[in-house]
Amino acid sequence: MKCEHCTRKECSKKTKTDDQENVSADALSPAQENGEKGEFHKLADAKIFLSDCLACDSCMTAEEGVQLSQQNAKDFFRVLNLNKKCDTSKHKVLVVSVCPQSLPYFAAKFNLSVTDASRRLCGFLKSLGVHYVFDTTIAADFSILESQKEFVRRYRQHSEEERTLPMLTSACPGWVRYAERVLGCPITAHLCTARSPQQVMGSLVKDYFARQQNLSPEKIFHVIVAPCYDKKLEALQESLPPALHGSRGADCVLTSGEIAQIMEQGDLSVKDAAVDTLNKDFQEVTLEKNGEVVLRFAAAYGFRNIQNMILKLKKGKFPYHFVEVLACAGGCLNGRGQAQTPDGHADKALLRQMEGIYADIPVRRPESSAHVQELYQEWLEGINSPKAREVLHTTYQSQERGAHSLDIKW
Repeated sequence: MKCEHCTRKECSKKTKTDDQENVSADALSPAQENGEKGEFHKLADAKIFLSDCLACDSCMTAEEGVQLSQQNAKDFFRVLNLNKKCDTSKHKVLVVSVCPQSLPYFAAKFNLSVTDASRRLCGFLKSLGVHYVFDTTIAADFSILESQKEFVRRYRQHSEEERTLPMLTSACPGWVRYAERVLGCPITAHLCTARSPQQVMGSLVKDYFARQQNLSPEKIFHVIVAPCYDKKLEALQESLPPALHGSRGADCVLTSGEIAQIMEQGDLSVKDAAVDTLNKDFQEVTLEKNGEVVLRFAAAYGFRNIQNMILKLKKGKFPYHFVEVLACAGGCLNGRGQAQTPDGHADKALLRQMEGIYADIPVRRPESSAHVQELYQEWLEGINSPKAREVLHTTYQSQERGAHSLDIKW
């Protein structure tokens, strides 16, 4: 990705070091603290590069870059070590939530089924001192259901005077950041207001789960395992629902690759992957009735497709009603936080196997989940309650950039 026009004088991105083996971290892992054999080596600080996501300097400030560098395993190990040393009254409950797009990566890396990979990952995390491991699928169910309701509402309200369509998905933080910081009001008005699965999971853990366990949100240290670095940015920027009382939903975000690095340094074997096929980055689906097209849906992955979509949308030549937008070409499985070769390129063989594994996971309709329906009542006081709106929806900030904002070449 090449950025032709910068909107700040200095780019906040750091360059990659010549020696990829030189990594730094001040906090010791649990194994290092105890002087055990097979100790964990020091882990690299998180950095965002232009090749990792859309984030050129128009999207991330220097201050945010410093905050981002703190989103790494050091904080995770710090809490693990404090729990072993300090008085029990000062302990924190460690909760790790794993994104479903991360599991195919571990399955492919270890040549296991998704179920076995999930069990192995869960067992490993608990061996480190994690108390609870959750799957974020239930949070994704909430996000999907709220998006469905919003789309129906927009479809009914849409007119030439009030253009509420197309509705653009908002689960990809890289895409949302680009829309807010670069594209501005003409595009953010089309963003779905449903919170992303990561944000919903943060509320589930720090609000509902905390109350179930009779804990204050501050007593929980919540780690998200995600496929891309943009999730780290999302954790720093998320608008907090009042129910969290100022506590962040995610205290730390680690990429699948960072977790794999920890696992490998714990002497867990990793096996090579086989080859399959990757998804297309722009796909179309139509809903027809009596031979006539009623609704048009699309999926736009990668910023070349996003750029084309935005240009057509602004010209009024974009015929779709609902579009899934993801910053990474190939979708979330291709997030730069996983499936990378040592020299920083995408591991295509591993990605192809991950695609095959992910495609074989049974699809379950969110509305069929009894747990989700129970939580709507127990946690959110009803499906369309004010609390559901407050917790499950968000607003967006727009920052106008002028004519140059579309001069970025991908």
